[in-house]
Amino acid sequence: MRRRDHDYPLSEVPAGSRKGLASTAILLFGFTFFTATMFAGGKIGLAFDFKTMIWAAVIGNLLLGLYAGVLGVIACRTGLNAVLLGRFCFGELGSKLSDFLLGFTQIGWYAWGTATIAIVLVKLLELPQSLTMPLMVVFGFGFCLTAFIGYRGLDLLSRVAVPAMLVLLIASLWIATRDVGGLAPLLAVQPSESMSLAMAITLIFGTFVSGATQATNWTRFASSSKVAMLASLIGFFVGNGLMIVAGAYGAIVYQQPDIVEVLVLQGLSMAAVVMLFLNLWTTQDNTIYNFAAAGCNLLRTRHRRLVTLAGAFIGTLLALGGMYEMLIPFLILLGSIIPPIGGVIMADYFYVRRGQYPTLAQANLPKFNGLGLAAYAAGATCAYLSPWIAPIVGIVVAGGVHVLLHAALRLAPAKDIAASGPEA
Repeated sequence: MRRRDHDYPLSEVPAGSRKGLASTAILLFGFTFFTATMFAGGKIGLAFDFKTMIWAAVIGNLLLGLYAGVLGVIACRTGLNAVLLGRFCFGELGSKLSDFLLGFTQIGWYAWGTATIAIVLVKLLELPQSLTMPLMVVFGFGFCLTAFIGYRGLDLLSRVAVPAMLVLLIASLWIATRDVGGLAPLLAVQPSESMSLAMAITLIFGTFVSGATQATNWTRFASSSKVAMLASLIGFFVGNGLMIVAGAYGAIVYQQPDIVEVLVLQGLSMAAVVMLFLNLWTTQDNTIYNFAAAGCNLLRTRHRRLVTLAGAFIGTLLALGGMYEMLIPFLILLGSIIPPIGGVIMADYFYVRRGQYPTLAQANLPKFNGLGLAAYAAGATCAYLSPWIAPIVGIVVAGGVHVLLHAALRLAPAKDIAASGPEA
């Protein structure tokens, strides 16, 4: 008898498998505990005084949390994640575009995290350089174990890792405050670099917007829309916000944007190793789980565990190939190509279908949804070319174009009837 996968890779999550706030929130909280986010916070900390940094963090993460929350509500009400919702927005075959893009971004993050843990551990523990690549292989396959188990594995790891990471962060912030001499000297520190507020918000929003788009993989398990929204805000406004502030705080005090280096300067070298390991593992397993969700929809297969292992293999190869050096170009690309998917999903749910979705088994979907694909293309193009906050531009343009195209389609038959009426 074939074993059933209770993560529902190709169907709606049934009512009996829904989760409460604690389970959903702590999983998303662990997902947003990410080294790259802390590094982004460190870059912001070098460019702003403390008060302005806090404002940038609040605005950027509130926008990110609301974006994740709205998608979370849609996922909860439909029981579908972003890649399955893509079938309605882009068509049965057209949705493979979003499957590929979302899968590509997650495997890119997985490769970056795998390379990061190996490179930094070799440096921190003063290991031979020859161990770097073997460690990438070990972590490349090791990090996927909890994702291989599924939601239960991710939940269990987050319940252990999140409290431990919070203790380490609080200790680090306390030491930093002591080293700088208290709050007054901290407020007096002047920035050593320059960055516009819009660029800071773009960096905050863009660093994890691909993750926020795919957080639907877990918010679809939420027991209610309220749980989905609150869990998203806890994960992306509070959790991601804490990562930004922690990275910025260390950069302001020590003029060092790398949180691992900050922990070493504080005499917490072993804590730095623990922090890095837990920080990356709680994100890596979520990331490869996201890849598996996209891969299952792309290939129309229920073999989620097999796709998970295949993703770990691809991610490890990319890590060995030098993905570590590609973070900044990768972030710029993500800010352009991923948010428009969320924009189309929101417009399709709230305007086109008025929240009324049939089940996937009952849906009679076209191979290609030209309006959805055109709206996505417009959003991605505008985001890529925009000098302003690219991810937000992509969401607004994609959603707006999707609404306008469907509005025009609805008006066209009415105009034809009105024009032909007097002649009949």
